Amino acid sequence: MRTRFFFIILTLPVFLASCLKDVSPSDALTTENLTSTVTGMKNALNGAYALFKDHMDFAGGRDDNNMYLRQYFQMNDFASDDIVCGQTTTDAFYYSFSLAHTPTQTNSRFFWYVSYKIISDANTVLAAAATIANPSDEVKQMIGECYFLRAWATLGLARFYAKPYTQDPSAPGVILRTSTTDPSSKARSTVAETYAQIISDAEMAASLMNTSRGVQYASKEAAYALLSRAFLYEDNTDSTIYYSNQVINSGRFNLETAAGFPSMFANATSSAETIFCIAFTTVDDYKKASIASMIYTDGTSGWGEEFATTSLRDTMSEYADKDVRWSYIVPFKDADGNVSKKNGIEMYMISKFSGQGGSPTLSSPILFRLAEMYLNRAEAEAKAGNVSAALADVNIIRQHRGLEDAQYTALPAGKTILDVVLKERRIELAFEGHRAFDVYRNKLALNRTYWGYHLPGLKESDINLSVLPTNYDNMIINWDNTKTIYYIPIDEMQTNTLCTQNP
Repeated sequence: MRTRFFFIILTLPVFLASCLKDVSPSDALTTENLTSTVTGMKNALNGAYALFKDHMDFAGGRDDNNMYLRQYFQMNDFASDDIVCGQTTTDAFYYSFSLAHTPTQTNSRFFWYVSYKIISDANTVLAAAATIANPSDEVKQMIGECYFLRAWATLGLARFYAKPYTQDPSAPGVILRTSTTDPSSKARSTVAETYAQIISDAEMAASLMNTSRGVQYASKEAAYALLSRAFLYEDNTDSTIYYSNQVINSGRFNLETAAGFPSMFANATSSAETIFCIAFTTVDDYKKASIASMIYTDGTSGWGEEFATTSLRDTMSEYADKDVRWSYIVPFKDADGNVSKKNGIEMYMISKFSGQGGSPTLSSPILFRLAEMYLNRAEAEAKAGNVSAALADVNIIRQHRGLEDAQYTALPAGKTILDVVLKERRIELAFEGHRAFDVYRNKLALNRTYWGYHLPGLKESDINLSVLPTNYDNMIINWDNTKTIYYIPIDEMQTNTLCTQNP
């Protein structure tokens, strides 16, 4: 049966017709046109992986900026306190910086579309596999990978378009698409139901996958890593610890040493720390449309217009001479050796998505790595009241980042164990799509009291880097602020009569 997804445009108001009429249905693969051979299923599965990095026709054309992972990282990190906006712009990513979201912003529309395209393609392969009476281990592996991809895509949607589980499990979640026969109009499930589906899919994935095809493909351990993250988001400490241990104790991965860490992200597919990444090759080097392009330039490549914040740099400042995590924050200097400024903002470039094969705009983005598992476990231990266990995990990370002589032996004065863990998590996982959600799911406020064009009405002449800004909106974002989540895109709202909008 041909799935009729909600992106098929039926009737729209005239003012949106031209920009929405050419959105293609996200059911290009069907059980009828998918070959029933294992090779055909494998090709279809590889197509689902390719959606993480491919440019696709959308809304009547192809925008080179529209790529799943580019939007995933920008929509996460541009809304955080780790990356500062160095300009005002009409580009849709500015909505993430300013939190002035709209249902029509193109980055969010595309992310929603391609997320459900990944889910649709996974569902189609699952439907084809269901016709096989006695699936081989190879087929079971592919089935498991489809469940993993569906869980990943659903979790990504839940993070952007729903409240964190810890805030309100009964709040509207996302639309769960688990079958090729789902009706076009379908209501949003609750946050609790959304997470239950994510966890069920990841558990199914882990039970089926028993082959390692390389870190560029899903694996049992990648499913465990996803479960560790999902249970952390639920504040389920026991399950977070259990699944973190499943990965840590698997014997498959090791933390990079202080010597190896500075080149880890440029060599993601071969790093001992990588659990799951999306492999990019030279043909996937999108130059000024790459993930790196907005946050890095060597002077000749990339735009290099958004930078590491003073807030993050101050957080890391205590061990600037030792901590190898500074290697991914690169000051862009003028001829006199001073840090350059763009529109009054200091240019501290970010290189976590650069360096593969020597290219400043190429990397294979890491979606799960071993350090996160230690930090997930540390946070769970902290919330369970196990201070020594949480500190031990934090110290393991620090030992591998050049801070062997800066281990915690006790809590710093005036700090809780959760403070310590979240600080280490911020530094270690900076620019990897975690920070804003980590703040809000812990019911904390995001402090963006620093100079940058997230401040409404800011002019370069207003900037005085020797003092902090005052009397601007968008400096302190409370965890219950409705701006912390994105609107459901207009495409969905116009075609799915059962879908409700975020406030």
